Amino acid sequence: MNSIPVMELHSSTEQMIKTTQTTCPYCGVGCGVTATVQETASGQKVSVVGDVNHPSNYGKLCIKGSNLADTIGLETRVLHPMLGRKAHSETKALTTHRTQTDWDTATDLIANKFQHFIDQYGRDSIAFYVSGQLLTEDYYVVNKFVKGYLGTANIDTNSRLCMSSAVAAHKRAFGEDLVPASYQDFEHTEMVVLVGSNTAWCHPVLYQRIMQAKEKRDLFVVVIDPRFTATCEAADLHLPILIGQDVRLFNGLLQYLHQNDYVDAAFVEAHTQDLKIALDAAQSEADIAEVAAQTGISLEKLQLFFEKFAQTKKVMTLFSMGVNQSSRGVDKANSIINCHLLTGKIGHLGAAPFSMTGQPNAMGGREVGGLANMLAAHMDLGNQQHQQLVQQFWQSPTIANQVGLKAVDLFEAVESGKIKAIWIMATNPVVSLPNADQVKRALDKCEFVVVSDICKDTDTTQYADVLLPALGWGEKDGTVTNSERRISRQRAFLDSPEQAKADWWSVSQVAKKLGFSGFDFENSHDIFKEHAQLSAYRNAEISQSSETAVFRYFNLQGLTDLSINEYNQLEPTQWPILNPNQKEGEVAQLFSNGQFSYADRKAKFIATKAIDPVNQIDREYPLILNTGRIRDQWHTMTRTGLSANLSTHKAEPFCEIHPNDALKYGLKEGELVEIKSAWGNCILRAVLSDNIRRGQIFAPIHWNDQFASDARIGKVVNPVVDAISGEPEFKHTPVMIQPFYTQWQGVFYVRKGFENIVKSTIENTVWWTKIQTAKAVRYELADRRRFTETMQNLKALLPFEDESFEWLNLEDQTAHMSHSVVLQDGHLIASLYIAPKALLPDRDWVASLFKRERLSAMHRKALLAGQAMSMGNSEGPLVCSCFKVGKNRIIQTIKEKNISDEKQVTACLKAGGNCGSCLPEIRGLIKACQTEVG
Repeated sequence: MNSIPVMELHSSTEQMIKTTQTTCPYCGVGCGVTATVQETASGQKVSVVGDVNHPSNYGKLCIKGSNLADTIGLETRVLHPMLGRKAHSETKALTTHRTQTDWDTATDLIANKFQHFIDQYGRDSIAFYVSGQLLTEDYYVVNKFVKGYLGTANIDTNSRLCMSSAVAAHKRAFGEDLVPASYQDFEHTEMVVLVGSNTAWCHPVLYQRIMQAKEKRDLFVVVIDPRFTATCEAADLHLPILIGQDVRLFNGLLQYLHQNDYVDAAFVEAHTQDLKIALDAAQSEADIAEVAAQTGISLEKLQLFFEKFAQTKKVMTLFSMGVNQSSRGVDKANSIINCHLLTGKIGHLGAAPFSMTGQPNAMGGREVGGLANMLAAHMDLGNQQHQQLVQQFWQSPTIANQVGLKAVDLFEAVESGKIKAIWIMATNPVVSLPNADQVKRALDKCEFVVVSDICKDTDTTQYADVLLPALGWGEKDGTVTNSERRISRQRAFLDSPEQAKADWWSVSQVAKKLGFSGFDFENSHDIFKEHAQLSAYRNAEISQSSETAVFRYFNLQGLTDLSINEYNQLEPTQWPILNPNQKEGEVAQLFSNGQFSYADRKAKFIATKAIDPVNQIDREYPLILNTGRIRDQWHTMTRTGLSANLSTHKAEPFCEIHPNDALKYGLKEGELVEIKSAWGNCILRAVLSDNIRRGQIFAPIHWNDQFASDARIGKVVNPVVDAISGEPEFKHTPVMIQPFYTQWQGVFYVRKGFENIVKSTIENTVWWTKIQTAKAVRYELADRRRFTETMQNLKALLPFEDESFEWLNLEDQTAHMSHSVVLQDGHLIASLYIAPKALLPDRDWVASLFKRERLSAMHRKALLAGQAMSMGNSEGPLVCSCFKVGKNRIIQTIKEKNISDEKQVTACLKAGGNCGSCLPEIRGLIKACQTEVG
C-alpha cells in the first residue's frame, strides 16, 4: 500500500492533485480514508473516500466518514491565540471580552499562572481534561508533562465517559488492559453477542462486516439492549433487558454453564484462578426463571441464549457503552469476561470478549496513560516500581505517586476551589459530562481556564481565559490506535491555518517556559519514537514478587528505531510489535498460549454481584432516561453539525417514548416535551415508538447550545459513577416528562451568509433549534408569547430593509398564520412560516428552493402559500443520506414491487448502496410493510 502522499500534475488542466492515506477521526473502528486535494482556480477542493487497502475497513466508510470533507472549513475555527472570556453563565447573552494575541504571550501567561498556583497551593491545584480525539503523540506529551514534570495525576480524559469501565475490567481479569481479538474474528466466529451496543449506528463499518459474514454462513447474532434499535433488525435474537441488569444476566449465564457442565476444565485449571469466588458471588442467579423475571427477558428467549452460548464453540461478545456507562460498568464487563474464561472462549480465532471503544484514539490514550489512574506504557500509577521506571526513562524531576481526580470528581474539585487552573483539550465537557450545569458553574468559578480547540464558539470555550487554536483533522500529523489495537497514521493533507498549532507543540512550549527539559520535539516522529521506546523499556523485568505484570503485552519494540521516512510510510499495524517485519494478522489473537499478564500468568475470575442501579425511580421521577448516539452525528456536533448531509436524518433533538407512556403523560407525536431530573431539565421533540419499553425514554447526547436553545441532555443526566472506574451512569437517570406548551410554532430559513443578522432575534425565542441545509440555515421555532404579541416582533427576524430586497407577506391573525418571504434579484434570501404545526410547509421542499438560481412566478406563489404546487412525490423523512432517498419513496417502492430484501431496494433506488448505514432502517421498513400486508 502506498501510504505517503502522492502528487500528480495534470498538465492538461494545470491542476495539482494530492492524494493522502490517513485515518477517519470519528469512532473507534479506525477506518482508513483516502483524501484528495485538488487545487483549482477557485481554491482547494477536498474529497474523501475509504482506503481500500486499510485492514480495518477495506474501503468502506459510514455516512459520517463519507462526509468528512463537509467539516473542514474555517468558518467556525479559532485561528489565533485569544485572551479573555467570551461569556458568563449567569447571562444568556454573550459578552465579548476576547482579544487576539500571539503564542509567546499566551504560553507565557499559562506558564506564569501555573507556577503561581503551584507555589501557592501545590501541584494538585493544576488539572488537565483531555480527549480521545487527540493523536497519540499529543496524548503522550501532555501526560509526560503533567505526571512526570508537574508531578500531579490530575489529568483525565473524556474517555473516562466512554471505556474506563472496560479498562478496569480488563486489568482485573487479565492483569493488563487488553482487547484480545481483532475485527477479523467476527468473520470467523459462529455467534456474535452485541451487548449495550447499537453497532449499526455507532460502529457501522464493523456492523456491516458482521452482516456480510452472516450472509456467507450460519452466524447467529444476538442483541442485548433495552431498546429495539437498528442493530436488532437483522439479529436472530433480541433480548430487551431492563436497564442495569446485565450483571444478573451474565451471572445467570455463568451459573447455567457451570451447572450444565459447559466448562473448559483444562483451560480453567491451567490458566485461571478464583472460579469458586465468582460462582459464589453469582449464587443468587442460579435459577434461570428468577433471572428471566429480574432482567425482564422472557424465559424462552433467555433459555435460547444460554443454550446457544453454551453449545457454540466460537463466540464473540462485543460490548460497548450500554455496558461501560453505568454505576456497575466494571462488574458488567467482568461478568461477560467470566463466561468466556469458564468456557475457554478466548485466545482462539473467532472467540473472545471484545470491548468496542467510542472514540478514534481511546486506545492510544490508554497506551500513554491518559487516565488519571494510569501511567504511560500500561504501567500502574499506584505501583512504586512502575513510578520509578517511568521517571527513570523520562529523567523527570518528579513523578505522580497517587491517583488523580477522575472526570466527575475533577470538575467538582474545580467548583469547590481545590483546583485553581484547568487546561481542557479537544473536548466539550459543558455538553458531554453528566450534571453538565455543574461543569458550567465550575468553569465560571475557576480562576484560570485554558482551552485548546478548533472551534471558536463552543459551550466550553466561552469560559476560556486563554483560547488556543489547535490543528484539526486534515492538518494533524501522528498516529491513532483503534479498538483492535491497530496503530494507523493520521497524516496531514492540509496546511495549518493561520496560527493553529499541534497540541503537543503548545504543551511543549509551556513546559520549556517552566524550565523543564525533555520537550525538544521537532515533530510527531520524535514523539512516537520516545513513546515506542518507553513501551519496550525494561519490559518483562518488573518484580516477580508481586501480582503486578511480569511483562507488558503492550510493546512497540519493533518500532523503536523508525526513521522519519519509515514513520511517514508506516502501515496500519496491530500491537504488540516485537520486530519491524511483523506480518499482518500475526498478533490478531492474544492469549492463544493461555498466558496473561499477572505474575502467575493466569487470568482471574472476578466476583460480580448483581445490584440494582443507584437512584431508583419514585413518584416524582417515574421514568428512566437512557442516552446514546444517533447515526449521522458525532459527540457534541461541533463538526458534524456543520454538514447539511449529516443534518437531514435526525434533524432535531428528540426523545423516544412508548405510545402508552405518551398517553399517560399527555404527550403527542412531534410536540415539545420537557424532561426533568433532580439535576436539570431540557426541551426535546417527542417521538412515539414501540421500540422502547414502557417506563423508559431515550434521548441522544449530541445537541449543544450552538444548535438548540435547551437540548443539552447532559444537564439532566445522573452524575453517579462506578466506584472502581469512575465512569458515569448515562443509561439510568430517574426523570419526569411533561408537555412543553407554546402559543405558536414556526420554521424559518435564511440563506447562508445572512444568518448572523438574525441570530440575536432567534436566540430570544423561548425554544429554537438550528439545522444546516445545502444553501440555507433552518430554524425550528416556538414561543410562549401570544400570537398577536409575536406579530409585532416578526419583522425583527427579517431585518432586510434595503430596497434591493423584495418582500412577500401573507397574514391571518384569526387563523394564527403568518408567511413572510424575502427575495433579492430573484434569489430566495429568507422565509418565515408561523402556523398550526400541521400547516407548516414541507421542510425539504423549502430548502430545495434555495438551490435555484431564480424563482419562477409559480414558485413565488407556492412559497407564499407555504405549499408546493404538487406534493404528491414528497420523499418524507430522509433514510438514505448518501442518495437523498426518503421513507415515503422507499415504502412506495417496497409495496409496488413486493420487495422482500434490502438489496432489491438498493437496486431500485440506490438507497443503501454507498455507505450502507441506512440498511438496517430499510430492513425495518420492509418488515413493517410485510406486517401490514399480513
